[in-house]
Amino acid sequence: MGLLTPPPSQILDPTSASASRAETHAFELETAMPKFKVIENGPYILRGVQQITRLSDDETYDVDGQIALCRCGASKNKPFCDGAHKTSSFSGARDPDCVPDRREQYAAAGVTIHDNRGLCAHAGRCTDGLPEVFRWRGEPFVDAEGAGPEDIAATIQQCPSGALSYSISGVEHAARGGNEVVDFVPGGPYIVRGGAEREGADLLERATLDHFALCRCGESKNKPFCSGTHWHAEFDEDAASKN
Repeated sequence: MGLLTPPPSQILDPTSASASRAETHAFELETAMPKFKVIENGPYILRGVQQITRLSDDETYDVDGQIALCRCGASKNKPFCDGAHKTSSFSGARDPDCVPDRREQYAAAGVTIHDNRGLCAHAGRCTDGLPEVFRWRGEPFVDAEGAGPEDIAATIQQCPSGALSYSISGVEHAARGGNEVVDFVPGGPYIVRGGAEREGADLLERATLDHFALCRCGESKNKPFCSGTHWHAEFDEDAASKN
């Protein structure tokens, strides 16, 4: 496993990524539990993790303290912010025509499926893994009676976005669990799992705290969350460094 270290400026000085000194100071004073903050029209500020991992080859970036992660898609030092959002006309606003933030419930014997299409990153783990329940072209999207609770739970546990969760005997399961981890998908989003505290008024109220997928290409219709738009935008994280 490789070990990569971001430039010191990306660890120690998030103000260089447009965070105000007041915002940064207040953020630093809080507890050391993993947390992130979304800077308006700027980067994600992440604190409280020691490593982030590139999922294609398991190379890790060893980080300590507070770092700024690119979310405009234009940084020449991805996954870290280099201030490119300031000159790329990046807007962190959610598209008004995005899928609504609405949670639907689908109950069957022994299990209830919770689904929020407004959070879906379209990774396809559900439709590929259990198509008899998660129907790509079906209406409604979920048929909770299409498989047993164990198969449903196992499939939902693969969902990276937090759009899907499930309840058994009235207890909702966070699905992913485990230690706090931040990964990033080549050409795709950041995947946060294991729990993190979020800050920012533009975050969806119904997003799970356990795991979620954050836009990295800058084109999501549902910022700051991934909406799968990187596929259509053909996001190439190496493009800037090749120029």
